[in-house]
Amino acid sequence: MLMWLSAGIVLTLAAIIFIVVKWGNMRIIGVTPVKTLTFIAILFTSGLDVGLIMFPLTEFGGYADTGANPEYSFTNPLAIEFGYWGFFIWSFYFLTCFYFCVIEPKVKFFEISWVKFIHNVVIIGTCAFTAFLLLSNLPWYLPALGDGESIVPAFYLIVFAAIAFSVYSSTDIKYVRILSITTTWMFIALIVFMWGSAFVWGGSDMAQYFEATTMLGGYFANFQHFLFPINDYHAFYLFWWFAWSIMIGQFTSRFVGGMKTYQVLAAMLVFPSIPIALWFGVLYHYHDAGLDTSGIRNIAMVFVGVVFVINSLDSLIRLYTDNLNMSAQRLGKAKYFVFNFVALCALTLLFKIDFLQIQWVGALVIGLFYCCLSYILYSKLGRVRNIDSSPAENELDFKKIDTAH
Repeated sequence: MLMWLSAGIVLTLAAIIFIVVKWGNMRIIGVTPVKTLTFIAILFTSGLDVGLIMFPLTEFGGYADTGANPEYSFTNPLAIEFGYWGFFIWSFYFLTCFYFCVIEPKVKFFEISWVKFIHNVVIIGTCAFTAFLLLSNLPWYLPALGDGESIVPAFYLIVFAAIAFSVYSSTDIKYVRILSITTTWMFIALIVFMWGSAFVWGGSDMAQYFEATTMLGGYFANFQHFLFPINDYHAFYLFWWFAWSIMIGQFTSRFVGGMKTYQVLAAMLVFPSIPIALWFGVLYHYHDAGLDTSGIRNIAMVFVGVVFVINSLDSLIRLYTDNLNMSAQRLGKAKYFVFNFVALCALTLLFKIDFLQIQWVGALVIGLFYCCLSYILYSKLGRVRNIDSSPAENELDFKKIDTAH
């Protein structure tokens, strides 16, 4: 599995370099272009899930224990956490975003019936895994509802409610946009609240926060260590990002609003990484200083985590139901809601009993990457070689919108 993962990373890096060299100055326009800030908000909130909120406090200690995990000794725990969530891995989304916006309309690989089937299996499975992550982490963050270890009925209720809200939100694209922007501001508010709780009305020295954030330099100084799996746990993260990459790229490609290719790459690498770095800096201080996160702090993190889950799921539900021609307009809202709610709840429980693993989904995505490349080289190379712009209909619609503004 590690060799297969490394092969996927090699292909991804090679494809990104090729795209930037060949089409770096080409303007990219999606079918539903939006302003750049809205695009960044949709990318950030759709491309992340509850793990961003809930994982770091449970992981810093393991990264710091270099006796048990000597492979982490090359840098500090904060840099490692950032390396698992920030900067480089967002290039996976750039690759797929560019592909679906510019190349797929010419190639139509994902319209092949067996490819479409596997693609939608990936999306549905990853949706369920996102809900499972929330379910599995709630005992640690809300110990007052149980014994701090077991999953109690209240946790199932929270997760199933999040799934229900997501399914309803996915019925209209306007909800997706509104929720993306709202989630971004809620995350910023959470960072400010946790920061203020430690450094304004708490007893911590503000200099400690800036000292912690400088540790992020350990990521860039050791960037080469993060390109390929450090260990099995890092491989889990990388497979997870691959699992997300095709569907997030397909979804976000709709909203690119006229940026050049190199600008889209830079935006995807930098803008999501800034709030991630700020957030991890706050959490690392809580870990390093041994600050208590119980009570309102944990509740705030869980609340924003649930909103992240809702925001991620509604985007992905919207995507796979469109792909399968099972929209709310076609089925009716009642049938649409019941089908998606039951399916996602059932798959979440399959992850709970270890019947499914996200690594399998990521490996399947890497397989699709190589199949797509082979298909292009075999039968569509001429079309791809001659691409010099986004689809003409997207360009025309963008000009109408731009003129109207």
